[in-house]
Amino acid sequence: MAEVIIYTGLMCSFCDRSKALLHEKNVEFEEINVAKNPERREEMVQKANGGRTVPQIFINGLHVGGCDDLFALERAGKLDGLISGEMSDEPA
Repeated sequence: MAEVIIYTGLMCSFCDRSKALLHEKNVEFEEINVAKNPERREEMVQKANGGRTVPQIFINGLHVGGCDDLFALERAGKLDGLISGEMSDEPA
């Protein structure tokens, strides 16, 4: 199974939607709440190539983007491949 990391914030509906999709697919993930752990925010920004909004989602080290990007992968039929490790190229 894929290593999935999702950086989240407090009262973030986009974070909630992203986590719900991952739960629906039975994907385990590490959640890092940057509001509760502000020292991790700069780590997120660096890993996300300057992305400052939440969520920021990574699958097997690949920066997927945010909620809209995650759902776009799902609509395009590419999310399952990323999660299973069958797809390792840029998801766009």
